[in-house]
Amino acid sequence: MNKHSALSSVLNDVTIANGLPNEHYIDPVVFAEEKRSVLFANWSGIGFGLDVPEVGDAKPVDFLGMPLLIVRDRDGEIGVFQNTCRHRGMILVDTPRKIEGAIRCPYHSWCYSLKGELRATPHVGGPGQNKHENVNHKDLGLVRVRSYVWRDVIFVNVDGNAPEFQDAHGALLERWKEFEHPLHDGGEMASFKLEVKTNWKLAVENYCESYHLPWVHPGLNSYSRLEDHYNIEARGHYSGQGTLVYRQLKDQDGATFPDFEDLSDKWDEGAEYVALYPNVLLGVQRDHAFAILLEPVDHENTVEHIRLYYAKSVEDTPHLDGLRTTNAQQWRAIFEEDVFVVEGMQKGRHGVMFDGGRFSPAMDGPTHNFHHWVATQIENGRAE
Repeated sequence: MNKHSALSSVLNDVTIANGLPNEHYIDPVVFAEEKRSVLFANWSGIGFGLDVPEVGDAKPVDFLGMPLLIVRDRDGEIGVFQNTCRHRGMILVDTPRKIEGAIRCPYHSWCYSLKGELRATPHVGGPGQNKHENVNHKDLGLVRVRSYVWRDVIFVNVDGNAPEFQDAHGALLERWKEFEHPLHDGGEMASFKLEVKTNWKLAVENYCESYHLPWVHPGLNSYSRLEDHYNIEARGHYSGQGTLVYRQLKDQDGATFPDFEDLSDKWDEGAEYVALYPNVLLGVQRDHAFAILLEPVDHENTVEHIRLYYAKSVEDTPHLDGLRTTNAQQWRAIFEEDVFVVEGMQKGRHGVMFDGGRFSPAMDGPTHNFHHWVATQIENGRAE
């Protein structure tokens, strides 16, 4: 089967479609193609606003081999730049740090503002001459990468050709508009990561369906059963699952987390978990939320960066510290239960006669929706 016919099968209706073929999980050449046509061509998550909480905070990020620098400028705005000096290509910042003055290249001390403007070029015109007629500062600022921050996730569009974020993801922004409230960090326990031996797409596929709950998450399924869930599918944008029986966590005194304000009755016992394509997994409940960034390390390794958020700050609710710890432990346990599944599917993709698999038309719609989107991105990339 050639590449075109294999993807044509993916693009079929869920009732007859196959999943993406093996090479999309185990072939470094296809991984490189997806890097360009899927991850660089769309709004991909690379970090969190909480990574750079204060003015001058800078964090370097390696995004699929591309060195990026996240910076919070003096206006409090977050910018993302290529972490490369415009002089001789030196990496500017190699560890997270506070930039007190300017971003200074450690090689020849060219300096940039927190907004990326080139500010100083020591001795560029010779000893003691800090200017040269052929070195125009206005033309040599840091290369800015399109970025947008939503729900504390920092998204970037590397190739610069995607629609504006609000247009690309307006449907989900509208769906969750009730949750447009400040998100508060849950403290040290609320941030953790899992290193998983799997292709990043398998983490998306597993997250966005509830079909596996009875066997992989028996504890969760004991009160949030398979029949209590519904599929969420927005062709070309996102997919996931919702539950009708979200149960608030309580401490020994019966205390719960404060709710986000002005939520409709739907969220009293409802919650939703959505994969926002390509690599961001989001969850909303009445009293807390989370975001998971999938960092594709290579074709067979992924790091899941997880953060939990609350409607009220730690400082305003110190009596809930124990409850936050319990909540973080419970979520971590749930996410860890999925590791053997996504790693097992990755191993299974080395079965040379596997044809991409079939979908349950009733249960796997969200997963097929993602496969369809990836195949569409690749086909579009090949047509250019």
